[in-house]
Amino acid sequence: MKIRPTLITAIATLGIFSFLTFAILAENPNPGTVQQTQNAENSGINSPASSEDEFVPQSVAINPQDLANQPGDASALGGYNVLIADRGNNRLIEVTPEKQIVWEYDFNLPKAGLGADDSFFADNGKSVIVNLEEYHVIELIDYQTKKVLWSYGVPNVPGSKPGFLNTPDDAYKLPNGDIIVTDIKNCRILEIAPDKHIVRQYGQTKKCSNQTGFLDKPNGDTPLANGHVFISNIVGKSLLELDEKWKPVFTMSLPVSYPSDPQLTKAGNILIADYSNPGKIVEVSKKGQVVWQYDGNSSIKLNKPSLAIELPNGNILTNDDYNHRVIVIDKTSKQILWQYGITGKPGSGEGQLNIPDGLDIIKHS
Repeated sequence: MKIRPTLITAIATLGIFSFLTFAILAENPNPGTVQQTQNAENSGINSPASSEDEFVPQSVAINPQDLANQPGDASALGGYNVLIADRGNNRLIEVTPEKQIVWEYDFNLPKAGLGADDSFFADNGKSVIVNLEEYHVIELIDYQTKKVLWSYGVPNVPGSKPGFLNTPDDAYKLPNGDIIVTDIKNCRILEIAPDKHIVRQYGQTKKCSNQTGFLDKPNGDTPLANGHVFISNIVGKSLLELDEKWKPVFTMSLPVSYPSDPQLTKAGNILIADYSNPGKIVEVSKKGQVVWQYDGNSSIKLNKPSLAIELPNGNILTNDDYNHRVIVIDKTSKQILWQYGITGKPGSGEGQLNIPDGLDIIKHS
């Protein structure tokens, strides 16, 4: 959905360090130096970032009134459960319209905040695919057994060679069984087969540009029903549509500061989250006309929303990451009809979230 802002200093010095490291390794090959080698290769601009987004706020205590005050119109979801990637709590939860947790998956990670940045149902709800952006791994998880069925990337080691990723985002399982994922800092989109070979790629690895054939910090790769793919570029604030052969067929500038995760609406428009503070959700036509937008109300503005989808009933579901909530918005009245998470009160207690960073919906038969 996004890339964490990176502090880049002394790049020239880091480049020299990287060169020297590789020279030493070339003279002294050692099977145990894979991680060191890969980290050296990704020093400088491609190194893991230190940023405000990596900070996970401490839990804030709530009271029964906080829960009682939340909008709770269960009909707003149209009968769908919501899968939430609760990144700050290193977990996934599935929540009913009545706000009951019916499924939970906890990640075993070295620190808080490395959990799934996004999560989507796959295989008709039999599995869940996730990307752990700051951990440089994508995983396919069995819904029933909660076992990891498949993964790609080396945990906590960013890279660009086969088997490595650098800040993966928005992993989806395609109908043919392959996995598509944006590889943000490598400036590419990958389609990966179950046997882990790269089927195809759009964008040139580590060559970031908005020219044709290149990408510049892509953070969204939404598969469409017709086989096309919507790609959002952070740098340049643009949208690119690829056809089923991954040839560019449409591009446009987006009226946001930080585009995140473009989605197609029933009207054929593009719904895009502006991952900013204050942020907003914008629906824009392919001609560039803003047909609808929401940025919050007079007292509470959106704080880095990273994904918004149009529900089948026409309402808008979005995760408001740094307000620590997931909300349903009525498009006509712009009122919040349903909310999970307590605004401004992160936590893991009943009804709480901590940086909810992704969502999906499902209706179980």
